Amino acid sequence: MEACPSLPVVSNYNLHSMPYFLYKIFRQPVLRLEKIEQHDEFRVASGRAKLLRSDVLSIEPYEVKVIFAEHELMAEDLLSQVREPTLELGDD
Repeated sequence: MEACPSLPVVSNYNLHSMPYFLYKIFRQPVLRLEKIEQHDEFRVASGRAKLLRSDVLSIEPYEVKVIFAEHELMAEDLLSQVREPTLELGDD
């Protein structure tokens, strides 16, 4: 298959890069989201999240989450959604 000469060749890998956001999620007394940082690669974001989770010595209990989204508003919307519990194999 020959590439079309009028169009540039673009790899699917870098077609649209969405960042990975790291957030602190406080659930008490009300849901509060606090953006920590963002990264372009999952491996880096995941490593930072694991490091931050291991260093939790705060008075306020919170979770550290990684979310893949186009922008901060979308990330916060996704993190704020209440998800239905999924059925486990064997649940009737």
